[in-house]
Amino acid sequence: MSPVPSPDEPAAAEHPHRVPAWRRPHPGEHRWPVALVILVAVALQLVTPQRLAFEPRWVLPAVELVLLAGLLLSNPFRINRESGRLRTAELALVGVASLAVAWSAGRLVLLLVHGQGAERPASVLISGAAIWLTNVIVFALWYWELDRGGPAARANSRQPYPDLLFPQMTTSPDLVPAGWRPVFADYLYVAFTNSTAFSPTDTMPLSRLAKLAMMLQSAISFLVVALVVARAVNALT
Repeated sequence: MSPVPSPDEPAAAEHPHRVPAWRRPHPGEHRWPVALVILVAVALQLVTPQRLAFEPRWVLPAVELVLLAGLLLSNPFRINRESGRLRTAELALVGVASLAVAWSAGRLVLLLVHGQGAERPASVLISGAAIWLTNVIVFALWYWELDRGGPAARANSRQPYPDLLFPQMTTSPDLVPAGWRPVFADYLYVAFTNSTAFSPTDTMPLSRLAKLAMMLQSAISFLVVALVVARAVNALT
């Protein structure tokens, strides 16, 4: 009797043409789109009002730029080289960006709860929008880093089970390009829609970690939007 195939190997060796592109090894994503978005996040941190920024305000952006420069020097083109050091640097970069946005969001909430800033509704709206957008970028990076072990692990097809279920994974092959696989733009879209709808839209979280990340992002987004809009409307009336 032939052995029962492992769930992690769904007839991949016998029928490689049946394995979807997102589960097959591939050259890896280009790093420049992610680097560009990180630079946008750093710029948003630098234009955040002084009273909302982490002090001294240049420290966290400087750390992010140093980590980004190190990643670009070590793996500048396609992200397909698995390395413990690179992985640590990538997660540290997202962690520092998360600290920056969490600090600014917390400071904004405290100021609005205590009634400060109501005399400048335009400033409140601009600050809230910058923090909200930075939050979208940060969680897009988290989804991109966590799904199936990160971009390098996905390029080498290390983990078969996704943390996020994109609609293209279950759509008829006639409606999806043969080589489709999620890239950073897809994770950015997921983060944006989760921040606007306060819930998943077309992409479903499968792992507990993805569910917790989406829950946290929705909570932060709702809190910032609700308080900022309420304070700005109250000041304008």
